[in-house]
Amino acid sequence: MSRRPSNPARRSTATGISGASFRPKSRPSSLLSVVLGALGVILVVGYLFRGSGLSGTSREAVAGIDASIGNTCTLELLRAIPILKKAYGASMQKVLHVGLDTCSVVSNLLKDDDTEAWGVEPYDLEDPSGSCKSLVHRGIVRVADIKFSLPYRENSFSLVIVSDAVDYLSPKYLNKTLSDLARVSSDGLVIFTGFPGHSRANVAELSKFGRPAKMRSSSWWGRFFVQTSLMENEAAVKKFEQVATESTYIPRCQVFHLKSFR
Repeated sequence: MSRRPSNPARRSTATGISGASFRPKSRPSSLLSVVLGALGVILVVGYLFRGSGLSGTSREAVAGIDASIGNTCTLELLRAIPILKKAYGASMQKVLHVGLDTCSVVSNLLKDDDTEAWGVEPYDLEDPSGSCKSLVHRGIVRVADIKFSLPYRENSFSLVIVSDAVDYLSPKYLNKTLSDLARVSSDGLVIFTGFPGHSRANVAELSKFGRPAKMRSSSWWGRFFVQTSLMENEAAVKKFEQVATESTYIPRCQVFHLKSFR
């Protein structure tokens, strides 16, 4: 889905060579400062990744994601993939992702030999990477307007995961789109959506998405799900929260687990 810490090594090196009386020892002192500073940075980064519940594979995916998408729920989904795999088990073996930068998500999922994954990019692909072009050419990823029914049969996928897609839809289209996504899934629908007050509206966003994101509260979503006959998957919610707690993972987006239409 910017906050680069200052370099303690640089500060330590500068103070380690001050004063004429310390000149004979300046080189060892400087080297020791650099080593200690680098070690400190490594420990801080390691702690941050641990707190985010990131596995090594997910760190690589997060590092390689298109920097233009900024801090989005697709980025958060990449962090959450290890949690989803533990929570959903076999249901993660045939996945459809719908949302921003789906190439990154699909590429991450396909690293697991037991997983089949497809993606739908609701927005135009701008300067896609070579690997993304390959996924599109092979028909694994497609660009499609999700306001209309997707060309998949019922229960085509075990799990459908959505990120950075529903925030840009009006209620008029939300009803049809989510019902269609529930239709093509057999074991559930997982939605990653932003928190109210975390709007990311900017010129680039308006140009790409056509409208600013609409961040809705959990109570709004709850009422909407009831109105559209989408039921919460209570078993999946409980399992996801259990695994997240064990992994010290705290979602930075709202995560909803819904049942499929059967």
